[in-house]
Amino acid sequence: MSEKYTIGIDFGTESGRAVLVKLSDGSEAAAHVTPYRHGVIDERLPVSGHKLELDWALHHPADYMEVLMTSVPAVVQAAGIGKEDVIGIGIDFTACTMLPIDPIGQPLCLRPELANHPHSWVKLWKHHAAQNEAERINETAAARGEVFLKRYGGKSSSEWMIAKVWQILNEAPDIYELTDRFVEAGDWVIMQLCGELKRSQCAAGYKAFYHHAEGYPDNDFFKSLDPRLEHVIETKLRGDILDQGSCAGGLSREMASAMGLAQGIAVAVGNVDAHAAVPAVGVVTPGKLVMTMGTSICHLLLGEEELEVEGICGVVQNGIIPGYFGYEAGQTAVGDIFAWFVENGVPSEVKEQAEEEGLTMHEWLENKASLYKPGETGLLALDWWNGNRSTLVDANLTGLIIGYTLQTKPEELYRTLLEATAFGTRKIIDAFSHSGLNVDIVYACGGLPQKNKLLMQIYADIIGREIRVAASTQTAALGAAMFAAVAAGADAGGYDCIEDAAARMARVRDETFKPIPEHSMVYEKIYAEYNRLHDYFGHDPHSVMKKLKSLKEAAAGQTVRV
Repeated sequence: MSEKYTIGIDFGTESGRAVLVKLSDGSEAAAHVTPYRHGVIDERLPVSGHKLELDWALHHPADYMEVLMTSVPAVVQAAGIGKEDVIGIGIDFTACTMLPIDPIGQPLCLRPELANHPHSWVKLWKHHAAQNEAERINETAAARGEVFLKRYGGKSSSEWMIAKVWQILNEAPDIYELTDRFVEAGDWVIMQLCGELKRSQCAAGYKAFYHHAEGYPDNDFFKSLDPRLEHVIETKLRGDILDQGSCAGGLSREMASAMGLAQGIAVAVGNVDAHAAVPAVGVVTPGKLVMTMGTSICHLLLGEEELEVEGICGVVQNGIIPGYFGYEAGQTAVGDIFAWFVENGVPSEVKEQAEEEGLTMHEWLENKASLYKPGETGLLALDWWNGNRSTLVDANLTGLIIGYTLQTKPEELYRTLLEATAFGTRKIIDAFSHSGLNVDIVYACGGLPQKNKLLMQIYADIIGREIRVAASTQTAALGAAMFAAVAAGADAGGYDCIEDAAARMARVRDETFKPIPEHSMVYEKIYAEYNRLHDYFGHDPHSVMKKLKSLKEAAAGQTVRV
């Protein structure tokens, strides 16, 4: 029998990445990246130029289709295989990225008469303009004693589905009424592939309050939020919800022709990007934390029971690996913070030095920053450049650096920002541990662990645990391909369960990062100071951070909602 393959597609913040994967050993036969033509829309709408308010972040759905039409044929052609050798296709998607669709599944923003309306567009995961709605959801659920809120660490996020839906209802009731269904972008792409809307239990569980056994919160809760939302689940969020690894359907004739694949091959239910990466590093049992590190970080952990954990993004039965409770926490900005500093905080002479040495700015700064010992910079930062996802769950928090002097150098600031994100991860691990969930070893995947050894050593020193790094540079896409193999099944040349797929296809590097004891001792003292700043600014609802943000909104002429 000839070698069989599946295709995994990772839809990220700036681009889509497809990998063609051998099912015998998980090796990647080909990969291709398609940058989103429209990028992140956070200032003005395409064509019309309509100006967006603060905290908005949108996408163009046409970019997702371009990934399918470009990257999928590219990987098949590059590998030189026949289309009959590809038995399935799977995707993962950054979430909650949601959009309103009409009765035939067309995004409202593609209708000419609605293209100038911001609320008709895809709301990216980092759209934070629904913070007011999120806070009201939290207050109402807490006052009613809603059990579901405990599964999310006691707080829901402005990034999630219900807050975004409610924002649309509050600010654009006409768009709400025109919407047949609100869907995750990942589920919408699956709908384009096989012609049916099949909702991912992973996305519904972590981003829309869905529970595997109990379903969504009842209508009375939504009515208590807003009488107009009473029937939102059975109307605007209706649809079958399937576990990861399930087959959503067969690839349609039209899409098979457009992508150069065989009609009818298995299309796996969509997945959330970070969650798809967990089996791709071989993690299918508890005690192993997986960090998907890129523009942000998702922290994922398996457990055998449902426990309450402060400020997590959710615990979902079968949400990551069937048979276990999947726990998620996260940081809203990590790589984004480092990129911000390189773009905005480095003087021109440093850039010139890096160019002369043939290095990227990140490489130059990493080399210089590695010369400092823990504590030597005298600096400490809070890693809230894009708010705090865990454990405070507050998009209105902002970044802070303390300890500047006239002698402070760019590389010292860079190291401090690396350390700050590691302290944020330590805070999350402590929350897991205090709730009875063991974290024995850590796995890292995504773009950052492949590029920055200093970063990974700092993380190991601060969290006090060994870190193993994924062998694949496209771990989420590899995981999506693995779930596609499960959707196809063993009879078609795939696998009958994700554990079997992981045993053959998952890969990690031989090199690991282990804590250096003398570094960890110093970082323990700095972490105590990080906690003091964290609690001072993070738990004060009237902190200077929030006052400054309110003044910024007022100065920009934006309505400040309270």
